[in-house]
Amino acid sequence: MRSVCAAAPQLAGVVPYDPKYLPVTAVLSANENPHDVDDEIRRDIMREVKRLPLNRYPDPLANDLRDMIAEANGLDRDQVLVGNGGDELLFNLALAWGGPGRTFLNLPPTFSVYDANARLTNTSVVDVPRRADFSIDEEAVLARVAEGGIDYLVVTSPNNPTGQLASETFILRLLDATDALVMVDEAYFEFSRQTMRPYLAQHKNLVILRTFSKAFSLAGARMGYILGDAEVVREFVKVRQPYSVDAVSQAVARVVYANRAKFERGILAVIEERARLIEGLKRIPGVKPFPSDANYVLFRVENAPVIWEALYERGVLVRDFSRAAHLENCLRVTVGASEENDAFLRALRDAVMGKCDLKVPST
Repeated sequence: MRSVCAAAPQLAGVVPYDPKYLPVTAVLSANENPHDVDDEIRRDIMREVKRLPLNRYPDPLANDLRDMIAEANGLDRDQVLVGNGGDELLFNLALAWGGPGRTFLNLPPTFSVYDANARLTNTSVVDVPRRADFSIDEEAVLARVAEGGIDYLVVTSPNNPTGQLASETFILRLLDATDALVMVDEAYFEFSRQTMRPYLAQHKNLVILRTFSKAFSLAGARMGYILGDAEVVREFVKVRQPYSVDAVSQAVARVVYANRAKFERGILAVIEERARLIEGLKRIPGVKPFPSDANYVLFRVENAPVIWEALYERGVLVRDFSRAAHLENCLRVTVGASEENDAFLRALRDAVMGKCDLKVPST
């Protein structure tokens, strides 16, 4: 058998993104909405899907959906672009503003996909780490962009996995301090009630990323979108894959977006459960939860990998960040339904208090 030549050199050392889905009773690891799309909306979705000519390609740019999103945000169609989840649009960001000889400024710890996309596109990465409390080192970021040579950066607000909002004042200072493209990742903004949308008209270098996966319960349908200046959006269009958003996902998203007000009750329930979850974590000795404006809570606990294993054995899956830089001994739990949160808190208390048979997880 003949051998095969090596893959592209930039893949060396890249670890594939792994959400670590495992069979458990309570899946609290992926920041999904615990509430599924309700039956009435699901029936409307099925009616729309039945009308689709599946032998035909979908609208390449999902213009009906773009129009709906544009109208809701007081924008024109050419200021909106949808993608196959936020992940496609994040990769398109690296394709359009990154590449050899170009530089991405990263604010770790944050979503690891930003750094991976930069490296896959041969983009140089400059890190300005967050402070010990996970807040952005604002003056250090502003000083670095003032040096020049930064082509794009992502400010995640609320930040994943740490949960905190970025300061609106800081983002405005940043936009004024650089001509780099500043993407504000607002994947969780419905849970924080804070957005940079009012500032789009004044800042051509601002682009906002959002998703249907979280507040609108469509993680399974893969739909994200950006809001930005028409010229910026046009550059994203140049690098996107043809027909990347299929006809079924477009139909599902149209129905859900038309009914988005009906999701408000579920969003408020998540916000209420988030507060209850944080209070429950505070009452467990040795557990330190961090403030969160999203639908998840990061917490630090001694022997986190062992605690993670104990939770898994009790049927609760959370995300283990304990081996990641800046996140030592940290786990992240998604805000689930009330019974899931109760099960998590019971299992965590038992693990921390030594009521579980704790084992060192295999590597």
